[in-house]
Amino acid sequence: MTVDSNQKPSVFTIDVEEGISLVMRDLFKKPIEQTDRCVRTTQEILELLAEKDVKATFFTLGIIGQKFPDLVKDIVNQGHELAVHGHNHLKFFQMTPKQALEELTTAKDILEQISGTEIKGHRAPAFSISKQTPWAFEVLIEAGFQYDSSIMPVHSKYYGWEDFPQDITNIKTPSGQIAEFPISVIKVLDKNLPFSGGGYFRLLPLPFTKRALKKISKEKPAVIYVHPYEFDTIKYPDFYFEEMKKLNLKTQLKLKTNFINRNKSIPKLAKIFDDFEFKTMAEVIENHPKPNIYDIRK
Repeated sequence: MTVDSNQKPSVFTIDVEEGISLVMRDLFKKPIEQTDRCVRTTQEILELLAEKDVKATFFTLGIIGQKFPDLVKDIVNQGHELAVHGHNHLKFFQMTPKQALEELTTAKDILEQISGTEIKGHRAPAFSISKQTPWAFEVLIEAGFQYDSSIMPVHSKYYGWEDFPQDITNIKTPSGQIAEFPISVIKVLDKNLPFSGGGYFRLLPLPFTKRALKKISKEKPAVIYVHPYEFDTIKYPDFYFEEMKKLNLKTQLKLKTNFINRNKSIPKLAKIFDDFEFKTMAEVIENHPKPNIYDIRK
């Protein structure tokens, strides 16, 4: 490992969800039983983490815990942090505060019972906490969470809170205070752009990703996020592609980009793990010296 001693520890996070079933439900409107593909790919990530002696934070769906409890136990038994990604992968703008509270407490209870550990953290599906859903923080506090990592400080059609602070921030609400660890972004031509996860992680060249992480981690902790399906190189079932053919060409092309460079994800991660220090999100937040304050009561 060739870690620069001037860098702050980074955080590697995994949003544990089952890709095929979510697309079948949300986009194709043809719900299916969850497959076990996410178990295989998450285990591949766990193997790499063990090899590189890296501890990570796994934001996990409650429904994954229900169906694959042994996977949850493996995550915890190998020393990683378990956190919540919702129960059914519902976006906050799709729910009322009451529905969100039920979604979060259900997942938290299931995962805590399986793991025997206290869960401190949460990440919203599709980064769906924004200026349009500030009530989410009060729900998170009521559900017993100590921190959140759902805000992408960018302007986007689908998600984003562009002017949100880019460092760990304590959010003041009428119900109390909760820490927010926003997703890392890089400024290009005066615009904040994502780079450290999802399709950005797969498609951007490794030297660019490393330079961006190095620049950020010299000033503040950086965060990387991935999904297990981004490591899935086995061909999807025929019924998936049959449904995809029914969509317009633009949507088909967008879905096809989800398969680009999947075979390079593990080697790319391995090289990043060699050059950066990683700790769990709870550890980094706990040791962060002076968090920003963001008062949503104003």
